[in-house]
This record gives sequence, structure tokens and C-alpha cells, in this order.
Amino acid sequence: MAPSAMGRGGRAGSTEAPRQEQGDVSLPLSPLPCPPPSQPPPAMLLRESPFPSRALVALDGLASGLLAPSFWVVNRLLDLQQTTAERSRQRQSRCGSCRGCTGQALAGLAYSTLLLLSLPLAALGLLLWLPVQAARRPFAYQYTAGTAPAEPWDLRQRRSFTFISANVCLLPSGLAKFSNLGQTPQRATYIARHLALAPPDPPSARASLVEPRHGETNTYGGTLNTPWQPPGSVPAEAAEPVPAVLSERFPADADFICLQEVFEAGAAACLRRWLGGTFPHIISEVGARGLWGGQLKLLNSGLFLASRYPLLAVRYHGFPNGAREDALAAKGLLAVQVLLGSAQGQRIVGYVGCTHLQAPAGDAAIRDAQLTLGLRWLQQFREAQEQRGDVVAFDVLCGDLNFDNCSRGDELNQRHRLFEVYQDPCRRGPGQDAPWAIGTLLNYLKIYEEPVSTPEKLKRTLSQPAGQQQYLAGPILSSGQPDPAAPGPWQGRRVDYVLYRQHHGALPLQTEVAGVSFITQLATRSDHLPVALRLDVTPASP
Repeated sequence: MAPSAMGRGGRAGSTEAPRQEQGDVSLPLSPLPCPPPSQPPPAMLLRESPFPSRALVALDGLASGLLAPSFWVVNRLLDLQQTTAERSRQRQSRCGSCRGCTGQALAGLAYSTLLLLSLPLAALGLLLWLPVQAARRPFAYQYTAGTAPAEPWDLRQRRSFTFISANVCLLPSGLAKFSNLGQTPQRATYIARHLALAPPDPPSARASLVEPRHGETNTYGGTLNTPWQPPGSVPAEAAEPVPAVLSERFPADADFICLQEVFEAGAAACLRRWLGGTFPHIISEVGARGLWGGQLKLLNSGLFLASRYPLLAVRYHGFPNGAREDALAAKGLLAVQVLLGSAQGQRIVGYVGCTHLQAPAGDAAIRDAQLTLGLRWLQQFREAQEQRGDVVAFDVLCGDLNFDNCSRGDELNQRHRLFEVYQDPCRRGPGQDAPWAIGTLLNYLKIYEEPVSTPEKLKRTLSQPAGQQQYLAGPILSSGQPDPAAPGPWQGRRVDYVLYRQHHGALPLQTEVAGVSFITQLATRSDHLPVALRLDVTPASP
């Protein structure tokens, strides 16, 4: 495959000499002048390797090999801590507690010795790894051949697109234990298999995505929401039963998958292997590692994007203000432009953004700055990549934003301008969600309990207000502590979002929400509920 130019993200048809910007790379995939109106726009392929030469690939492999022993030992040491499920099994075993403590002590001593022995190799590997990362493009690309080209699009017809966003917590197993998870390879296989091999939809499957009720509008003009009311007021619909927005499995017709916390390299490879047959275009290993912006980035951003449609341009921006433990990860924004089809020589394109914001609860100001940067970067990316005559079908932003719409500690983020530009179908206004929406962050200490131990049980439990109060994370203060004054019954902390941007001006297409779903497929495999959004793209009203 021909390598693409690395540049600042000028228009996809630009012939200017490309310029590289560390940690901020745009890769237009059609570096040719705009085709004549009678010809469909070309769809070119991106170089798959993040390195520009095989020599750098070999050096990166050598550096990783030198670092591997220390990484393995540290991971094994951290993996000695037990999940609540492991502690429960140990308590039930006769003499299990004493044997377990003795075994952990001996294993800890052995691993500590091995870590000391591996440090010289790690130091040499780090000295080699750091300069190699400076030459690395901040993402890898996988293309699976054999897919059909984009079909012609009749702008008079309705088209539907489904987006999935999920925080899958695929860190190295030792780090995943801090979220009461572990066994990352096994969880990655389960997640990848169910994303790739979703069974065909039964006739009633579309009902698993809650459909807008007739007449519902919001202050932003989108469907699904009811008119905004001040926080603390009691809406007239509060007494209505919650619609069936919970689904036991992923939708089989997903067009785009946006994942967060795919940090572990083996997990990313597993996802690529399973998803490649269904999603020909995959972006993974996103983020500029090494020394970047005066900080040492040991982990990438954890972002992962799979698309059924060809990618025209890709861009990654790293957040410059990560703090504390988040500073070790190259968190940022991934933006892609996709080719959906063509009509009378015009490109039909869409934009998808994926992000993961600062995590600690007390860092609302950092998240606020990241939201402002992300909003600016998305607009700049769109302006840079649009060609004259392009028809935009959708503009969607997915991700774990690490704040909700119910906690007093998140009030600063709830009022950000992001929600004036992008629409949240689950939101009525700052501090108030639609009555059918539920939180996506589970109480991580209870994820192995019997009532939530399978997708079916998790769906049944969260369908009841009492189950939501017990197994969802509740509203918090800015300190991260539970809010004792939070009015109940609360809906839980909804920190995972799929937002969309409505069209403005004289455009031939308009975007409407066709359905929203909270998915219980990952019961015991993640402490988050995935979210799915289906959009209908229809001809604009005259």
C-alpha cells in the first residue's frame, strides 16, 4: 500500500508539501485535485504501519523486547491484588485464605527479585524506545481487503447509521485490578467476539433502541428530548414508566465502533483480528508515546475506532494538560472523515470523533479546558477536510467524558458550550436528563454480584429503580465522594456519550435520532455500559 503524506491537515485535495507536527497528525487519503464532477471521488488507502520505515519497526520491536521482562514482572506484581470475585471464592474455600496469603507473599518476593534483575535491560530499552517514538505516527491503521466500494447515494432516500461507544477497560491485567477487573486477554476475546459476531436482528430488534415519542423536542431542536426544565423541578412525565432502553446485546447493524481504554497491545490486536472481517477500516494504538509536551507518556490514549466505511482523513490531537495518573496516558481526540457514498460527482461524507477526558473527579477545570480544545479541533478538522460540493451526512462525537449530568461536582462541565454545538439525545438541560436515561457507570465493587452477573440479569436489574440505586454509581461531590444531599431516586452517573451535530443552513440532508440504547452485553467484563445511537439521515425539508 502506498504511504500517505503526514501533514497538518490541509484540504484533502491539497498538493502542498506536507509538514509534520508532533502528536498532531492529519493524514488525508486523497492527495489529488478534486475529480471532475462526472467522476466519483477516489478513495485511497493509508499506510498501515505507524512507522515510515522497516528499520524503525525493527528498532521499536527491539526496544519493546528489552522492556518486556520488566513490564511483565510489574504487571504480575499488580495482578496479585484480588478482585471481589476472587476474594469471595477464596473465602469459600477451606483453608483458602491462609494458603492464598502465603502464596501471594512468596509470589511477591519472587517477582520483586525478578524486577531488580530486569532493570538493566529496561534502562537500555527505554533509552532506545524514547527516540524511536519521536518518529512514530500516533496511530496504526488496519485495512481488510475485499470490501465493496462506496455505493451511489440517492439523496432523496433515507439512510440509517448506528454508532457504538464503550469504555472497555482493557488495561494490562494488573492495572485493570484497580477497577475490580482483570483477565484482560479473556475479556478482550469476549468483547471482540460479541462486537464482531452479533446475531442477525430479529424483527423486534429495532425496538431495543428506544424510539422518539411523538412530539418530543428540546431547546436544540433534536428529537427524543422533552422541553428543558430547571434542575429540581418535577417534570410531568416523571411518573411514566421508563421505556425499554436496555438491550442485552450489541446491535448487529453497527457502522462505527468507538472504544476507550484499549491500552493493552494484545487486546488491541485481538480486537483488530476479530473485527477486521466486519469493519474493514480500523484505527488503533492511538496516541504519541514517549516524551511529549514535557511529559513522559507510557500508555497511548486507549482510543480505538472501527468503521465499515472508507476513511478519507484521520487526525489525532493530544491533550496538553493531563495531570496526576492521567498524565502517563496520551489522552486526546481522534477525528476521522469517512466516505459514505457519492451523488452526481459529489462526495457524501461523515465525521466521527472519539475522546476520553481527564478522570479524577476533582479535575473539572481540566476537563473543561479539554472540552474547549476538543470542540475547536473538531471544527478545524472539518473545515480543513471539506471540499467544495461535499454533502455532510452526520457529525458525531463519542467517548467517556468522565462527568455526568446529575452530580453537583460536575456542574462546571454540564454547562459547557459543547452542548450548544452537539446534541445529547439523553439530556434535557444542565443537571437534568430525560426520565428514561440511566447511568453508564456501574458500582465497580458490585459488578460480580448475582443480580448483575449476566447480560440478562443486568438488564433485568437495571430496569428497576431499586436496581439502579444499588448497582449504578450515584451522584458525587467535586471531591469524588458520594453526595449525601442528592435527590432520589437518581438515574446514575451517565459518563459515556454519543453526541451528534445537527445540520444548519441550506444543506440537502438532515439528521434525526432513530434510537438510543444502553447495552448490558459486557456484564462482569467492564464497569461501564456501552451506548448505541442510531441516526436517520433524511432529505432536508424544503
